Amino acid sequence: MNIREVLERFKNGDVDAAEAERMLKLDFLEHIGNHTVFDHAREARRGIPEIILGNTKGPEYVADIIRRVLEDTELVIVSRASPRHCEAIKKSIGPRGVRWVEKACMVVVDRRAKIRKTGHIGILTAGTSDISVAEEARVVAEAMGCEVMTAYDVGIAAFHRFMDPLASMLEKGCDALIVVAGMEGALPSIISSLADVPVIGVPTSVGYGMGSEGVAALMSMLQTCSPGLVVVNIDNGVGAGATAALISGRCRAGEKGGL
Repeated sequence: MNIREVLERFKNGDVDAAEAERMLKLDFLEHIGNHTVFDHAREARRGIPEIILGNTKGPEYVADIIRRVLEDTELVIVSRASPRHCEAIKKSIGPRGVRWVEKACMVVVDRRAKIRKTGHIGILTAGTSDISVAEEARVVAEAMGCEVMTAYDVGIAAFHRFMDPLASMLEKGCDALIVVAGMEGALPSIISSLADVPVIGVPTSVGYGMGSEGVAALMSMLQTCSPGLVVVNIDNGVGAGATAALISGRCRAGEKGGL
């Protein structure tokens, strides 16, 4: 039972205040098998859907978690997943609402009625090798109610490439931008110097030599002299997508049908 259901039961007189308080305090942690402690209230608290890291868990464990979680929610995402995870999930709960997103290496289980998209963000990548991380961000942001504009392979190796898509994103009213870059990680700082919205830099582990699997890009972004750029960890598309969606949701919270 989630927070909204508890409040509805209290509103309808099905439980008294003391029982509602007990349910809110105690009933949201659940042991699933002998491998997972699940917090049923996390989505309600944070506004971020449940996201399960797949590459550290066997397909059967992930399917077991999702089968139980779907009793209380209609949206679950598995990150860093494989087709084997997707097949195990379909075998466990059926194919309805289960989608394999190959570029993001994600499984999305979404059984919600169609939701109105109210947020608006943009995602840019420096190179094509950064697209998988960008796609992680896109999947999460879209699940959280955002329209997402993308422009991939627009890095500074050919400096002029990002200008038109950036202008289009700003003209369309994007509330936040995610900029994904490996190698020297320069593109987020440049975008931040030109945009009047928050920019989230995502360093990737793309590169070689002194790139150190994304450390050079991370340090470059952290060392930026352009205010308005914040940085998530290496390859953290999930965190970037969630943060951008929260920013956009807050910007549009007063709109009818907003997040």
